[in-house]
Amino acid sequence: MTILHHPSAATLGAFASGALDEARAVVVAAHLSLCPHCRGTVKGFEHLGGALLDAVPGAPMSAGALERILARAEAASVAAVPAAVRAVRLDPEPGLPAPLANYALGSWRSIGRGVQWRSVEVASDEAVRVFMLKAAPGTRLPRHKHTGTEWTCVFEGAFRHDLGRFGPGDFDEADESHEHNPVVEDGMACICLVALQGNIRLQSLLGRLMQPFIRI
Repeated sequence: MTILHHPSAATLGAFASGALDEARAVVVAAHLSLCPHCRGTVKGFEHLGGALLDAVPGAPMSAGALERILARAEAASVAAVPAAVRAVRLDPEPGLPAPLANYALGSWRSIGRGVQWRSVEVASDEAVRVFMLKAAPGTRLPRHKHTGTEWTCVFEGAFRHDLGRFGPGDFDEADESHEHNPVVEDGMACICLVALQGNIRLQSLLGRLMQPFIRI
């Protein structure tokens, strides 16, 4: 597997520091499960964060402070940790990255000719929806823009658009400034995990007529 497209350094740094919301974090975690290069980058950020903490001068603690901190840590639930970065507890479906084993997946449903959609149940505080898309070989998706961010990790197959080819493991990080019309390569279906903030705005006349029925 040759991965050409990776999350930005800012995105990997936010993931390493725990600053990403869970919805986006699960898509980054899916990429990390496939990309040794980015796993190394995240580990480097984590080491840097630890070194910076070590360099902070110590301060006196009040009486009983350590006991109170330990009691709070013990009472904290694992639910406070994003599932995307927890140890996987269930066996993932064949062909899906391990981080998805922590989430309920809906059934595939058609949203257009050659395109299917599947929900991924991830809580989000920033109105980010997580879902999977599967497009048949040769499918040309409508040209579209975004009203927010759209992060995509490819699992199988490949698509192309103005910014290049995206195959297994590749990460496509789009925002309001991007407009593209992905085309799925021939040979096999393309399956992706997507975290979408805001909405997709279809640009063609046919796309605008389809918009109320697609609802993504």
